[in-house]
Amino acid sequence: MLNAALLALRDVLSPEFRSILWKALGLTVLLFVALLLAVEGAISLFASFPWPWLETLVAWVTGLGLFAAFLLLMAPVTAIFAGLFLDDVAELVERRDYPQDPPGRPADFLASLITGIEFGLLMLGVFLLVLPLWLLAIGPAVMVMANAYLMGREFFVMAAMRHMSAREARALRKAHAGQVFAAGLLPALLTHVPFVNLFVPLFATAYFVHIYKAVAGRRPG
Repeated sequence: MLNAALLALRDVLSPEFRSILWKALGLTVLLFVALLLAVEGAISLFASFPWPWLETLVAWVTGLGLFAAFLLLMAPVTAIFAGLFLDDVAELVERRDYPQDPPGRPADFLASLITGIEFGLLMLGVFLLVLPLWLLAIGPAVMVMANAYLMGREFFVMAAMRHMSAREARALRKAHAGQVFAAGLLPALLTHVPFVNLFVPLFATAYFVHIYKAVAGRRPG
């Protein structure tokens, strides 16, 4: 797993990945900026304050609240947009590190978009469900465990499905469930690091391509 993580880190930081990385990050930031402008516009349009300073205070508090939400929800939102680029990342990793292996089959655009939206909403749902547990100090641990399972399941199956049917990919994951879950702990932990979590979906894609190749008995060429 350490070798897979180091290979994935090298992949994500390589020049070939930069265009994909900036596209995913740009879409994420654009979404939050649009949301901030929409909320502030709605406050100015529909809310009436007796004093100008109060309107300014509400605008600042709203902005800080949205920024906090941005930090907390970076990973699921980035996952939605990253779904558009997962096949591109996987293809680059396979072509660069496993040139001797048969190339994988890319998913179509609509399937990639749906996968990204489903996974992002699933991560968001888990976050909202676990949020009350943070008051009991066990929330972070539960969140990491849940995300490790989700990320292991989704990213491993996605990598495997480039080379086999969905049923075969899910069966392979179940046969190596412990290894896949353990591999998911690293990206799950990284989702809790502000700004670093922007890179997690693309890192996890490259990482789980290497995990899949290791499970399949392949080695980097």
